Amino acid sequence: MCWHIGIVIRMCVCVGTLLYLPHSQLVMEQGKEVYRYIRDMLSEIACSMVGCNVGGVFINVLAYADDLVLLAPSWRALQSLLDLLLLNIVAINITCNVNKSVCMVFNPRNRTKIVAKVFPQLHLGDCQLQFVPVFKYLGHMICNDLSDDCDIKREIRSMFYRTNLLVRRFFHCSVSVKIVLFRAYCICLYDSSLWKHYNAGSIVKLTSCYNKCLKTFFGFKRRDSLTGILLQLGLPTFNTILCNGHAIFQRCYSSCKNGVVEHLFSLGY
Repeated sequence: MCWHIGIVIRMCVCVGTLLYLPHSQLVMEQGKEVYRYIRDMLSEIACSMVGCNVGGVFINVLAYADDLVLLAPSWRALQSLLDLLLLNIVAINITCNVNKSVCMVFNPRNRTKIVAKVFPQLHLGDCQLQFVPVFKYLGHMICNDLSDDCDIKREIRSMFYRTNLLVRRFFHCSVSVKIVLFRAYCICLYDSSLWKHYNAGSIVKLTSCYNKCLKTFFGFKRRDSLTGILLQLGLPTFNTILCNGHAIFQRCYSSCKNGVVEHLFSLGY
């Protein structure tokens, strides 16, 4: 069988005749009722004993806001989870946005264990779901080969965009103001602590991007010493930013009280 198949589902909630997105303002009583229905639905899916066996624990559903991720070790298992999901959403009057719901196949690293590269179309009710090689989930680019190169490229584009925006609006501000802005918009790298499998060239490009953005925003010349600039401004190097991000993530990861996270941490992941 394949290593596992994942699917990302976007939901909209409908209570009575009122259709709303989960980010909208709701009456407190309706919010509690919807939360209880969704909690029961997720509990039923989690207890279905269909999913990926990780250290003796079945993990088959991950939920955040209006996003659901279903995980299964095979096509048939994932279709079973979709059928179970369909029964629950019909019962509590929830609809899934099939246009934004996608499937992704993660092949095993050992190619001899791959039994198929093409799978039948998965469907949610009468709607078919498409397979994709790359998908952006919660701001993070996920590839079917588990490579982080796509997400690093996203961060490069994002850093250039943020720096150009700062240059246009705040180039004539004082150095102290620029340092605060640069720390807020260019040093806080989103999910960089999750990067593990990537080409060395991708990190080199991101490091070069950071250095260029630093010199451009503060008005230094291309050939100016980077070490002297960092000492003058009191800003960290790019490697320091990555190391600090990993240290903070490890501290949060080890102290997290989520059941799935605690189980993965106990297994040494």
